[in-house]
Amino acid sequence: MTPPLADATVSLRPSFNVFEFLRRFRNGRGVHAETQKMAVAAFAIRVISAACLYLSQALLARWLGGSEFGTYIYAWTWVMLIGDTVHLGLGHVAQRFIPRYEDAGATGHVLGFLRGSELMVLGSSTLAAVIAGCAAGFSGRPDSFTLELAALAIPAFAFSVLFDGISRCYNWVGLALLPAYVVRPLLITGLVAGLYAAGGQTEAAPAMMATVAACWIAVFIQACLTHFRIGRRIAPGPRNYQIGTWVGASLPTLLMWGFYMLLTSTDVIVLQYFRSSDDVAHYYAAAKTLAIVAFVNFAVSAAAGHRFSQFHSAGDGTKLRALVRQCVKWTFWGSLAATLAILALGWPFLWLFGPEFVSAYPLMFVLALGLLARASIGPAERVLSMCGHQNSCALIYAAAFGLNLALCFLLAGPYGGMGVASAISAAMLLESVLLYLASRRLLGISPFVFQRSLSTRSSIDGKPIVSPSS
Repeated sequence: MTPPLADATVSLRPSFNVFEFLRRFRNGRGVHAETQKMAVAAFAIRVISAACLYLSQALLARWLGGSEFGTYIYAWTWVMLIGDTVHLGLGHVAQRFIPRYEDAGATGHVLGFLRGSELMVLGSSTLAAVIAGCAAGFSGRPDSFTLELAALAIPAFAFSVLFDGISRCYNWVGLALLPAYVVRPLLITGLVAGLYAAGGQTEAAPAMMATVAACWIAVFIQACLTHFRIGRRIAPGPRNYQIGTWVGASLPTLLMWGFYMLLTSTDVIVLQYFRSSDDVAHYYAAAKTLAIVAFVNFAVSAAAGHRFSQFHSAGDGTKLRALVRQCVKWTFWGSLAATLAILALGWPFLWLFGPEFVSAYPLMFVLALGLLARASIGPAERVLSMCGHQNSCALIYAAAFGLNLALCFLLAGPYGGMGVASAISAAMLLESVLLYLASRRLLGISPFVFQRSLSTRSSIDGKPIVSPSS
């Protein structure tokens, strides 16, 4: 069962006594304290994973060379785009249903969701992998074999997202994040290093073979540990399935997430059609160097997502509003600090990929504008989706994706990486404005870091007007 909801919080006011602050942070109780601890743990894991992934990508760039690395990144981008949609949104809606089932003592529904979601993801991801592999084989592209190999990783990627969402419901942050974000990149690096040591210059196709193997090993470990821990928590019993309810909630979430993935992947895909693989590799290195900024938002959302759903279901607008206020502050100021640090160190970081990659350094400043715009509203998208407004989020991401796609095609040819960087930053700004307006209209909450109060509606009997139902 999830811990009881309490009102105690960890104070965020500055303290000159560092040890006292750490003591209060460690001993804090209540939802805010627990959420803060989860956010810090998630961010710490993502920072460690960023280091692992960054060194992995830098080594791959040096081992493969700019052109082969660009081909590898293009294929891997398709894996992320497809793999992060064919899970049908079930990894995300798990954070809505499992906490509710646990609170109600409906263990049969929990067991049913776990088994049903796995079978549905298995079917959809396998079908997607077959279609993607066949499409790559008949495409006639020179890199078609690498793309065919990449299709084999799609089911593993989809399952990693599903188990990630399930583990977050139980506050198992390590189990949710470590397999995909630490174990997988380390395995990729080790396997490609073995290929490089055995044969010298490595190409994109063998590197993708190693990546496929790493994906399956990591998700197998994650699946075994997830089943083991749930087995210790819930005794075997009859399973109750609410497939219609799950699919009804997951498809809008899937649509929303699909547009989000398109928004974040269009730049690399479009750039590949207008510029050389070397240009794609340089742009990707700049984007990945700055990616740690987004980890702050990710960490806060990972820690607080199921809490948003709990408070909304209980009709407790006061706690929902207070938690959103805290999350917006954590997200923006953490993102700003990370942005300044990374921009200061961006040039030497890019040099790790190779001396020619430092030419992409100016792109980081353009990309940073979009990331800070998104950080200024905190996890507004997660708040809306966890409160049943995923349809609105899907429309917002569709609008942002449409702008990004149009600007990428308009600017990628003449301006290359700078053009697509400008396009995605403009799309992120539009997305942030629309999410802010949607939060005001649908929830009566204004999630902007520089706004003194998050409430925009009047109250009735001293309670904010927040609908307890979706």
